[in-house]
Amino acid sequence: MLTKRIIACLDVDDGRVVKGVRFVDLRDAGDPAELAKRHADSGADEIVFLDISAAHQRRATLLDTVRRTARQLFIPFTVGGGIRTLEDATAVFSSGADKISINSTALANPTLITEIAERFGSQAVVVAIDAKHHNGSWQAFTHGGRNPANRDAVEWALEAESRGAGEILLTSMDRDGTASGFDCELTRAIADRLNIPVIASGGAGGAADFSEVFREGHADAALAASIFHYGTSSLGDLKQHLADEGIPVRWPC
Repeated sequence: MLTKRIIACLDVDDGRVVKGVRFVDLRDAGDPAELAKRHADSGADEIVFLDISAAHQRRATLLDTVRRTARQLFIPFTVGGGIRTLEDATAVFSSGADKISINSTALANPTLITEIAERFGSQAVVVAIDAKHHNGSWQAFTHGGRNPANRDAVEWALEAESRGAGEILLTSMDRDGTASGFDCELTRAIADRLNIPVIASGGAGGAADFSEVFREGHADAALAASIFHYGTSSLGDLKQHLADEGIPVRWPC
């Protein structure tokens, strides 16, 4: 049985890690390189670095910050935000990323998924989907959750896979930062339709939430930010809890 991955997320705004609730009311959480190293040393399986204001500000990714963070890591490192072209992706890979994550640009220009996958391999392409429940379905949003994309999130995930995405990073906007648990219904709706891994994001409040999203949401990986940044839950204790419940995780932690 494949192990379940635990991923620590760094939402970066103007070079600092921040965290809010439902994508607003951001507060400072620290330096990206320092937090990345701390989480990696504590047992994170991967680090995701999301430059959350790049798309909204229509600027490139903060490559200097990416390089500084990458130098601290010996685990897979995903970078997203501000990647609009194949050249942008190449620059991010050259700065130390193992994978890139695209969201707003992928919706605006889905062929970019294929272009990057053909150059670097599907395993290096993560399509991020920010989804919010609306009128009985889940709708995708762009630009850090600011703008509705007028796309059904499930159908968009299927298209992203068909275009070459190797993984989906799925964030529930309704649960983000609330510590009320992952949206297992949303996660399962997409995970059960795809043949590529789905990372659940948004709502982690404790170890039980991870158990639930792996069992009930059928997630391949789960991502969190606040509970790791502010010490609510340690990665070691989380992995021990999952192992005790018979959920396969990567060791050592």
